[in-house]
Amino acid sequence: MLSALTFYKYTAYATGVMLLLLVVELIFRYGFQSVLVAGGTDTAGAAHGFGLVNIDGGVMPITGGVNLSTTVLIIHGWMYVVYLIGDFRLWTLMRWPFSRLVLIALGGVVPFLSFIVEAKVHKEVLAEVAANPKAGKRY
Repeated sequence: MLSALTFYKYTAYATGVMLLLLVVELIFRYGFQSVLVAGGTDTAGAAHGFGLVNIDGGVMPITGGVNLSTTVLIIHGWMYVVYLIGDFRLWTLMRWPFSRLVLIALGGVVPFLSFIVEAKVHKEVLAEVAANPKAGKRY
């Protein structure tokens, strides 16, 4: 159980950080119509280093380079999948009801909630392992 708890803890923090980056990215994308781009060249042929690029009408005036805004979206999506694996592993070992799995899974969807849920779950699992010391060593 302790290895599942450690895995869950790290995935909860990583997913929470990526979700906060995603919120910042969405604010820039939809609030300021800009994306973060590294490298590439602009329409005039000048090299673009690193920075925000205005996307007028959904068209990015930079060719080549790496769209870091899209990279954040992709990494968060995969981190959430890994987070769900950690949730499921801990949930099955703790034998909690299905509703508990759903509530823990929501931690990776609502900003800052993964940190709060992780702290609560961590405390409960440690209390359960302290109450049943042999149970924690089986897994």
